[in-house]
Amino acid sequence: MTLASLAIRNLARDKLRVALTAAGVATAILTFLLLRAVVWAWTAGPRLAARDRVVTRNKVTFAMSLPKHYVDQVRKAPHVVAATWASWFGGRDPRHDTSFFSTLAVDPATFFTVYDDMETTPAAREAFARDRRGAIVGDLLARRLGWTVGDRVTLRSGIVPGEWEFTIDGTYTAASRAVDRASFVLRWDYVNDAIPPEYRDRIGWIVSRVDDSARTAEIGAQIDRIFDERDTQTLSQDERSISASFLAMFSAVLEAVDAVCATIIGVMTLVMANTIAMGVRERTNEYGVLLAIGFRPAHLALSVAAEGFVIGLAGATVGAGLAWPFVNLLVRRVVDDTFGSLIPNLRLEPRHVAQALAAALIAAPVAAALPAWRASRLRVVAALRRVG
Repeated sequence: MTLASLAIRNLARDKLRVALTAAGVATAILTFLLLRAVVWAWTAGPRLAARDRVVTRNKVTFAMSLPKHYVDQVRKAPHVVAATWASWFGGRDPRHDTSFFSTLAVDPATFFTVYDDMETTPAAREAFARDRRGAIVGDLLARRLGWTVGDRVTLRSGIVPGEWEFTIDGTYTAASRAVDRASFVLRWDYVNDAIPPEYRDRIGWIVSRVDDSARTAEIGAQIDRIFDERDTQTLSQDERSISASFLAMFSAVLEAVDAVCATIIGVMTLVMANTIAMGVRERTNEYGVLLAIGFRPAHLALSVAAEGFVIGLAGATVGAGLAWPFVNLLVRRVVDDTFGSLIPNLRLEPRHVAQALAAALIAAPVAAALPAWRASRLRVVAALRRVG
């Protein structure tokens, strides 16, 4: 009989207690993996953002607009291959009032050239160019709200008052994971011509595709210098920097989630430690017998540590096995249908599973450390006199 087989036999004596402990470990691992997937998805923006796109906005804040004629000057800037513009529309479908999605008013002639990772058909782009009330929507959004090509959709805008009618001219798919598949893209000129004259010819931001992704910071600075002496100055950053600055606003939330993850592992360790300690206390007399027949204290300590390892491995394996379909199939679908624009890349990665298994295998010996030390300190006579 090996120490590992002895540990398994000892655990099998109280199957219910061990099963409940393993279930607790599995639940902790599943929760840990869910939180790690959410954090990874939330922080994926800077990692996945395009390297060759520069966004130019009002220097004061993203909420303030720019004159539309700035686009022509940006297009003439060195290293700029193409440029387009967009504005927030703030639309919402009154029939699906709880479903959030981004709505962008764009230039139909250049938007999908600059954003070539938003793939749509030539027929859809031609229809969008002809139809002033046309719209192209993400495939995920169309599936979520049941829209098909040719449908008429009415949106209410929180920025431009009134109800606006659109025709779905096509859908787009994502060529990269940085693309939000739940956006509603409409024509800027349709909105611009319908608003009061004093508010016309203003845009939210300019997006440029550059010819050297290694020099985006330098190119952005060159663009800003063009408008240094203007009444409305600009701030140009590559998409990664913008995503990182946006993410910095939620740093406290992310730190809180990390703290919760650490707490989960800590609680899991205490649960395992309690189960192992109860087993050691109940078998004190038997440990005395083992010591009497020649087992060494180190053997007892290793046997107890093996119990912790078995519980931790079993619980972590079950938790990881359940987490994979739970996160990637169930939770991901729910998030895509509700918060897809905020968390567009929710998925459980193999590295997250590896982290969870490593955390469980580290927690197991930590949980078993004190009971194993106590078992190794037993004296034969005292152990034989004690009744569990």
